[in-house]
Amino acid sequence: MKEVLNFLKSNPVQFFATIGLDDKPKVRPFQFMLEKNGKLFFCTSNQKEVWKEIKNNPYVELCSSTPAAVWLRIHGRVVFNDNIDVKSEIIENNSLVKSIYQTPDNPAFEIFYLEGAEAIFYDFSGNPPKKYSL
Repeated sequence: MKEVLNFLKSNPVQFFATIGLDDKPKVRPFQFMLEKNGKLFFCTSNQKEVWKEIKNNPYVELCSSTPAAVWLRIHGRVVFNDNIDVKSEIIENNSLVKSIYQTPDNPAFEIFYLEGAEAIFYDFSGNPPKKYSL
């Protein structure tokens, strides 16, 4: 888990893939928020298309890369969570999220984690990928 967390923190923009409501793939930039009790948390608004897409099909994948062409893919099943303490921690540690939602009890503010997640590191070294169950 530590290697995955370090990578996500060092490469703060991930590309998040869902299946759209039109049954076609959709990819957009996203940002990892925090790890809590072994779970990777993210957030979004329940006013966005991505929220509707996840509600329709909770299986997602995200990918991020370094300038040295090492990349990480993580896939799993989204589980929405209403933990006000986690929401508060996200708001307090991310100025962009705070500027959007202001308070953890904002009704549009949604947090989620990936259940049954698998993280896989790749590179062009010729070595096999490194896999982690999260």
